[in-house]
Formats: sequence, structure tokens, C-alpha cells
Amino acid sequence: MESTTNKLFTAIREIINQSRLKVFRAANSALLESYWQIGKLIVEDEQQGKLRADYGKSTLKYLSAQLSAEFGKGFDESNLRNIRSFYNSFPIRDALRHELSWTHYRVLSRLDSDEKRKFYLNVLN
Repeated sequence: MESTTNKLFTAIREIINQSRLKVFRAANSALLESYWQIGKLIVEDEQQGKLRADYGKSTLKYLSAQLSAEFGKGFDESNLRNIRSFYNSFPIRDALRHELSWTHYRVLSRLDSDEKRKFYLNVLN
């Protein structure tokens, strides 16, 4: 009977683990897409058709306060800068690799060149 119970447990455990993995992947994909879209909106607002943004604007400060009041953690100025950097570093949404997490993209966005990002993307592959 113990052998049958172990097989049943193993099968159920596998179903649960696979389901959790699917949920993680779906949530990660939704997070990456939403952060990419938010970054795009921030960049477009800051630049307003110019090649570069004007400095000295307090957009992120006010946006952070509003978003944090409504949605809680995750929208402080630092993370909004990360989201903006993410969009600037990966401007083609369809090229995002959804198997990478937000943490991966945050680190990759901090690299100072596209060549370095491509190198590390290949290493992660």
C-alpha cells in the first residue's frame, strides 16, 4: 500500500508543481508587459516627441506618490526609474524573453551598452 501511496503522492506533487510554474510564468509575463507599457508611457511623456527628455521635471516623484497611494509597494521613484530604463533598454516588446524575470531585466537594464546586454542575454540562454 505504501508504494501505491508514494506513486499517488508523486503524481499529485508533479501536478501541483507544474501548476505553480504556469502561474509564475503567467504572472511574470503580465508583470513584464505592464512594466514595459508603463515605461513607454513615461518615456513618451517625458520626451514629448523630442529625442531626449528635459531634466528637472518632477514627473516620477508625483507619479510615484499617486501610484503608491493607490497600489501600494512597487511604485517608488527608484522602481519607476527601473521601469523607464527597462523600456529604454528593450524598446521592442515582442523581443522580450518571458522566461527571464523582472530581476533579470532590471540588472540587464543597468548595463551601459546594447552589446553587453546581448552578451548576457546569450549567456542566460
